[in-house]
Amino acid sequence: MFDNYNNVKRWELWGILWIVLIGSLLHFTYEWSGNSYIVGSFSAVNESVWEHLKLGYFPLLLFSIVEYWFVRNKVRNFYFSKTIGIIAMELFIIISFYFYTAITNKPILFMDIGLFILGAVICQLISFKLMKLNIGKSSNIIWFSLFILIGCIFVLFTFYTPELPLFMDYNTKKYGV
Repeated sequence: MFDNYNNVKRWELWGILWIVLIGSLLHFTYEWSGNSYIVGSFSAVNESVWEHLKLGYFPLLLFSIVEYWFVRNKVRNFYFSKTIGIIAMELFIIISFYFYTAITNKPILFMDIGLFILGAVICQLISFKLMKLNIGKSSNIIWFSLFILIGCIFVLFTFYTPELPLFMDYNTKKYGV
């Protein structure tokens, strides 16, 4: 396993670029679609932290679908790695965002963009490092299920939004779509 280290590494590096570019586009696709609920299920529907977390998850999901077919025989635990990577990205963004806004008392666009880019790097780096571990392929179905469950939760909470700070639109001070 992991016999073609550079090939897998290249996939993870391309994944960073993909997440950043597609995630950035997804910031605008809901509005571009005329506020389509279908597009809103995977795009940011408002300026809440929660909706911006979707901008990392869904590009990673699409990239992972393609990547899997090229690296599945070269790594040990693809889904475990991707699941832990996306969780790390999302936690990094949440913690960093609330840390800096506690100091500044407001979101700052260039900081948010920087956190998103750094989050994508963290996601892919952690993913790459974990692919080398020998955790056992049999648990991959559990990790795959958790990865998909995270996406389902993103969609569910877009339309059934908890009234918590994570879900509040920073522009309108409202929750949900």
